Amino acid sequence: MSNIIFGPIPSRRFGISLGVDLSPDTKQCNFDCLYCELKPAKTIDKMTSYPSVDEVLEAIQNSFAKHPKIDVITITANGEPTLYPKLDELITKINEIKNDTKTLILSNGSTIYKQEIFDALLKFDMVKLSLDCVSQKCFKKLDRIHANIDIEKIVEAMIEFRKATTNDFVLEILFVKDLNDKDEEIELLYEAVKKINPHRVDIGTIDRPPAYDVKPVSFETLESIAKRFENINVNIVYKNRPKQINSYTKEEILSMLERRPLTLEDIDNMFDENSKKELEKLIEMSKISIVDSAGLNFYKIC
Repeated sequence: MSNIIFGPIPSRRFGISLGVDLSPDTKQCNFDCLYCELKPAKTIDKMTSYPSVDEVLEAIQNSFAKHPKIDVITITANGEPTLYPKLDELITKINEIKNDTKTLILSNGSTIYKQEIFDALLKFDMVKLSLDCVSQKCFKKLDRIHANIDIEKIVEAMIEFRKATTNDFVLEILFVKDLNDKDEEIELLYEAVKKINPHRVDIGTIDRPPAYDVKPVSFETLESIAKRFENINVNIVYKNRPKQINSYTKEEILSMLERRPLTLEDIDNMFDENSKKELEKLIEMSKISIVDSAGLNFYKIC
């Protein structure tokens, strides 16, 4: 069995993160996304090669012995981690040994409507699921899904999961030029996100060589989409994000935050020094507060 652990690595958001790969030897996924950084592969609905629960636990404990200050254990895979057949047993046993360390799973969300997966996900401190399309046509074309995966069931289960979980729930949307960046797809995504009501939505685009010949959208496109996602905690994930420094009055800042909460990164890339001082005054006046959303701070209207 190849290396299960691919950390610990420093993380700007989570401190020291320990990565755990549940499919270290080969890609095993029920998606073959056009933008995937892994090579194209036939989709599957169950893993056939995987480490045992004991092997994963031993690797985690060995990492703790070497690096006792791990902040987050991140469960992922070369493919889809929820296809791991003993996910519930694994997270239950990790929770018994992790102490104050948080657990995070990165999943494409495809299996959340299966009760055993739904229940296992509830045991993670943080759950981050993908939702690239809401129309079945776009879903099949962009994510190249395995047979019989139904986007409507996924969205419905996400809505129920948000109601059931007491922990952090984040959605991730990756936009691809000429696919899910069309107006009708963006509107469907926005309506679904409103119903799901996650703690945060991360939006981004291709930033590594993709498996297929597809192109990223621009930062301006992501910014435009973020503005359309009104009253939602939207984090724009974009390498080498351009700075667009402007000056804003108190009224303009309040108007901006009424439409969409902003992150510290947003502020640093948009506000000049005087605008930042105006923002601080609004915080002192209790007009604006800073709210933690799944490990990321947002400036919001009180």
